[in-house]
Amino acid sequence: MLTISRTLALPESELVERFLRADGPGGQHVNRTESAVELRFDVARSPTLPEPLRERLLARRDRRLTDDGVLVIQARRFRDQARNRDDARERLVEIIRAAQVVPKKRVATKPTRASKERRLVGKQQRGKLKQLRAKKPGLE
Repeated sequence: MLTISRTLALPESELVERFLRADGPGGQHVNRTESAVELRFDVARSPTLPEPLRERLLARRDRRLTDDGVLVIQARRFRDQARNRDDARERLVEIIRAAQVVPKKRVATKPTRASKERRLVGKQQRGKLKQLRAKKPGLE
């Protein structure tokens, strides 16, 4: 089980891990070991996620989310597979925890009379300044 919070944990069966060859340093051994990890989690079809959380995750404008609603995380920061695996899982947990926070609804407000007046006074001052810059006929 991958623990997200006190009330939410993902079973291992919902996570799909694929191991691939990582680019970068590693010498001759780098071409033989598959140390990079690609972690896939199907957000759209997960029975574990509550519906509001699923909707918030799918609504995110995240390039790691496919059109089918699968979250793909690639971890290749470290040279060994175990650390990359842990890194990918930690990043998945962070993404889900961030989506658990319900955004506050914005309350629409009207501008006050004083703010409207300040805006109009500022516009008048700006107009006067521009008039002063204008070339006056016959002053050349």
